[in-house]
Amino acid sequence: MSSESRQHILWFRNSAPYINAHRGRTFVLMFGGEAAQHPNFANIIHDIALLNSLGVRLILIHGSRPQIDERLQLAGHQSSFHDGVRVTDAAALEHVKDAAGSLRAQIEALLSMGLPNSPMQGSSIRVCSGNFVTAKPIGVVDGCDFLHTGKVRNIDAAGIRQNLDAGSIVLLSPLGYSPTGEIFNLSLEDIAVHTAASVSADKLVLFGAAQGFLDSNGELVRQCDLNQALDLTRASGDPEQLRLLRTARQGCTAGVARCQIISYAENCALLEELFTHDGSGTLVGNDDYEQARLASIDDVGGILELIEPLEAEGVLLKRSRELLETEINHFRILERDGRIIACAALYPYPEYGSGEIACIVTHPDYRGSQRGERLLAELEADAARLGLHQVFVLTTQSAHWFLEQGFLEAERTQLPEQKKSLYNLQRNSKVFIKTLSRS
Repeated sequence: MSSESRQHILWFRNSAPYINAHRGRTFVLMFGGEAAQHPNFANIIHDIALLNSLGVRLILIHGSRPQIDERLQLAGHQSSFHDGVRVTDAAALEHVKDAAGSLRAQIEALLSMGLPNSPMQGSSIRVCSGNFVTAKPIGVVDGCDFLHTGKVRNIDAAGIRQNLDAGSIVLLSPLGYSPTGEIFNLSLEDIAVHTAASVSADKLVLFGAAQGFLDSNGELVRQCDLNQALDLTRASGDPEQLRLLRTARQGCTAGVARCQIISYAENCALLEELFTHDGSGTLVGNDDYEQARLASIDDVGGILELIEPLEAEGVLLKRSRELLETEINHFRILERDGRIIACAALYPYPEYGSGEIACIVTHPDYRGSQRGERLLAELEADAARLGLHQVFVLTTQSAHWFLEQGFLEAERTQLPEQKKSLYNLQRNSKVFIKTLSRS
């Protein structure tokens, strides 16, 4: 077997937890008309077909801004905008309907392909479109009448779920319908946020031109919470980036747990985002993407997987599963997207006012980002809450790191009596002690 083939198999194996996690989940995918014009759009369609085959419930929401602009330009009709929102008069509305309908038919046709020797060979996908979006007019704002430009009034969540339950992909265009029979030109982002919130979507995935959200230095922001997203929107000067990040933040505020910004120009970006640990773009989350918490019995397997390589090297003392199960309440872990990437333990000796910090381990892929420091700080806070005035460590290879964290080297005689009696002379571990500050 070639090394390339082996890498593909390893990737497939590593993606298995995500396949299981995503099955039966509801994802809303939002992409503008620019994405549909890009050469990579066919690959996105193939990836959507793959998600459908893996049991992901999909709602696709497409825009048509450039397609509308092209039609208006050919017709010699000039659109007016107010605060970046198109004012849709009766003549423009005809071109809006034409652009949206044409693009919707194109997407339906792409999802209907089953060509031999193609990624969609053998696929049989039902696509459902309909009057799921009830709209109302924006009306007059700052003296400007937006005419046939509207905003979402209601989403037929029950109707959408019924089609998802039947195995269909739901496709929504940027149009809404009023109870009086009118058609309104709607914002793509408005539909995406309302739809994701109404159906309690697990993810809202937003496609843009860039890899994700880029900071002022052009660096990819891998993840951020709502407060960080707000700060980033204030600093951003790129209109598309700003629009996508605002949409992600609105989605999270509306109750969507995770909103992700990825590239429509980068092949496999959707699969990389959904089936790898670090993803391809930017994650905006309601919860902390990396959560520190107390360990439970269900975490034993993940901790063992993390510490076993260091035990084999002699860096850590060997812990059996049975021992770890009895000591699990002493551990804290750092969890990233459901995977344990760091752990540490506190063993208190309350009669001596002291506690042992042990088993600080970070997965090799996530070292260098102060995760060990974060767990150490939490354990020190735990020790202070227990009324301990100092913590100590025994280490053979991490002396400098503990010195950097404020520990001082000490003699073995300064250990609690219980710990001294268990000291392994053969390992000859160095002792470091840190006095906890009083708040």
